[in-house]
Amino acid sequence: MGYNPRDHYFKKAKKENFAARSIYKLEEIDQRYRVIKRGGTVLDLGCSPGSWSQYASQKVGENGRVLGVDLQPVTVSLPNAVFIQADLYDLNLEETFQQHGFTPPFDAVISDMAPKTTGIKFTDQTRSTQLCELAIATADRFLKKGGHFVCKFFHSGDFGLMKKELNRRYKRVEVVKPDATREISKEIFFVGLEKL
Repeated sequence: MGYNPRDHYFKKAKKENFAARSIYKLEEIDQRYRVIKRGGTVLDLGCSPGSWSQYASQKVGENGRVLGVDLQPVTVSLPNAVFIQADLYDLNLEETFQQHGFTPPFDAVISDMAPKTTGIKFTDQTRSTQLCELAIATADRFLKKGGHFVCKFFHSGDFGLMKKELNRRYKRVEVVKPDATREISKEIFFVGLEKL
């Protein structure tokens, strides 16, 4: 079967009022590994259009909070979430947390960051690796001990290196290609459980 942008997950997301089909990737990861806890705080990197934040917002409930950061705007509105439109490379996160009443460390850091794809495999993979490194570095600073980490990665020759980096930081590291990921996609997700 060929590529169909309006597949089952696309239609399901529309029907259930989620911003994008990617919600089901995080849902599957969370159902398997319980990365998001009720009452917790979540830092969502690369959050636009907002479906991961929608899921996280429901999971943490009214006593939890979500902070999302993305280059692109987020139009969804959630009572327990704040969205910042900025480049993570330039953003002073400590200042941002203070401005919006967040006190790190976070219970979970999740990243669906992806490069604007060029169609040049090597370039796209290199940029994906850089974003994965940025997410890891952010979790190093702002994820609590025992907290969980989820990060999108375009599978490449850097896979072993990334996994090694995560193995040093987390009690257990899983690699997942959720059902909602398109067959042709090279994306996988690293799941770091219980930060050391």
